[in-house]
Amino acid sequence: MENTGKTVEFVQTYTVEYGLKVVAVIAILVVGHIVAGWLKRLIQGMMERRSVDPSITGFVTSLVYIAMMAFVVLAALGQLGIQTTSLIVLLGAAGLAIGLASGLALQGSLANFAAGFLMIVFRPFKVGDFIEGAGVSGTVEKIEMFTTTLRTGDNKIIIVPNAKLSSDNIVNYSAHETRRVDLTVGAAYDADIVHVKRVLEEILRDDERVLDDPAPLIAVGELAESSVSFVVRAWVKSSDYWGVYFDITEKVKLCFDQEGIGIPHPTRDIHLYEEKPA
Repeated sequence: MENTGKTVEFVQTYTVEYGLKVVAVIAILVVGHIVAGWLKRLIQGMMERRSVDPSITGFVTSLVYIAMMAFVVLAALGQLGIQTTSLIVLLGAAGLAIGLASGLALQGSLANFAAGFLMIVFRPFKVGDFIEGAGVSGTVEKIEMFTTTLRTGDNKIIIVPNAKLSSDNIVNYSAHETRRVDLTVGAAYDADIVHVKRVLEEILRDDERVLDDPAPLIAVGELAESSVSFVVRAWVKSSDYWGVYFDITEKVKLCFDQEGIGIPHPTRDIHLYEEKPA
């Protein structure tokens, strides 16, 4: 009975002691998570009010949140009586061992972080730009510590590792306010070149989205196999690019039909020869 009493007392003592510590750890994690989120939103709001580039805002707030949560985890472990200094050394040694064992993974994470930092510094693109890189294209939604999030034209989300994106060619379609629409229009050889150019000029002149400066260009680009190819180049605002491209392509067909200008397509003449029996 005496041993049983001691056992119960021992269990009660440690239950109370460690139970309170577990409760404290849970409280630290919950409160720390709330505070980290609040601090992230606070910094984001301050940077937005100062009109800081959204690319920088996303990167900085992500970094602050991760650093804050790391501090919270260390504080929680310290509450359990774990020596955080020794733990940091242990984690460092474990990280080194893991890095030696799986160097590519560690190298990839560091490369992604470094690439994200460089993209923030040199700013080849920013949030809201439409870019093409790493074999994908879309509008930049977020630039974070390790990844960049793109939204495609059909509303899909693509998450691209920063290292992969920065190591490839990046085409930024939104870098400048204006873009040039390039079209090649074919007309029949029996069409009047002057007439064709006048019709094309009218199409561009009637579209208010086509800019006067730089002036549009219409020229004979090639005497092709079955048509005379006209080069049509018009400058527009970047946001109007696809609208103008599709509308002009449609208007060319409609106006050419109305003006009696043929748009040739490849044809073949087949000749059949009958062999007479010998």
